[in-house]
Amino acid sequence: MNGDNRPPLVLLHGLTYDKRQWGPVLRELTEIDPGRQVLALDLPGHGDSPRRASYRMAEVAEVVHAQVTEAGLATPVVVGHSVGAVVATTYAARYPVRGVVNLDQILLPGPFGVAVRQAEPTLRGPEWRQVWDRMLAGMGIESLPAEAREIVTTATDPRSDLLLGYWGEVLHGSDESIAAERSRDLRSIGERKIPYRWVTSSEPPARYLAWLTEALPEIEVTVLPGSHFPHLAEPVTIARLLATG
Repeated sequence: MNGDNRPPLVLLHGLTYDKRQWGPVLRELTEIDPGRQVLALDLPGHGDSPRRASYRMAEVAEVVHAQVTEAGLATPVVVGHSVGAVVATTYAARYPVRGVVNLDQILLPGPFGVAVRQAEPTLRGPEWRQVWDRMLAGMGIESLPAEAREIVTTATDPRSDLLLGYWGEVLHGSDESIAAERSRDLRSIGERKIPYRWVTSSEPPARYLAWLTEALPEIEVTVLPGSHFPHLAEPVTIARLLATG
C-alpha cells in the first residue's frame, strides 16, 4: 500500500488495443498526481499478453488479478475502457478493490448484442474485418485530437479470434442470462460499498439507468459528450477524475 494511502490504479484498455492507449492519461497523472502507483496492463490476447483458448470475463478477471497480485498491489481502483470496463466490473465483484471507473461501456447487450449476433456468420468468415470497421465508424474517432487518432489507428491489432472470444458471452448467452450475471456482480459491488463511476459519451437511456441504479444506488455518472475514447479525447479530465479516487 502507498505510504500516503492513495489506492493504486489498474488500467484496462478496450478490445483490440493495448496498454499504449493510456499514454496521454499517464502523462497527465505524472503532472497532477505524482508518485501514484499505476499499473497499465495488456488484457489476455492483446499486446504482450499471451493468447488464450477462452476469453470469458471471469477468466480474464482472474488473469488480471494474478498480474495485480504479482505487482504487489492491494485493493486498487480498477479503471476499464469499453470491454475493459466489463472486465473491471467482473473483477470488482470478485476481488478486493477500492473503486471502479467505467469508461463508456454499457453493461447489457441491448442493440449492440443484436448487431453482434447478426454479424456472427461474417465474423467467422474471411470478411470479419468489415464488422470491426463498421463498429469503429461509430466511435467518434474523427473528433479526437491528432495524437489520439494516431493511437487509435496504430496501437491496435484486430483479430477475429479476439472479437469472437471477447464477444463470446453475447454470441452464446441470452440477454436475460447476461443481465442476471451483471446484476449479481453489481449487487456484490454495491453491498460492499465500493464506489463506481460511469463516464459515458452520451446521455444514458432511462431504462438502462434505472436498471443500473437499482443495483448501484450510489453510482456516479459523468457525461462527456463525443468520442467513445474519453481518456484520449479528454485525458486531463480523466486524469483529474482518477486523481480524486
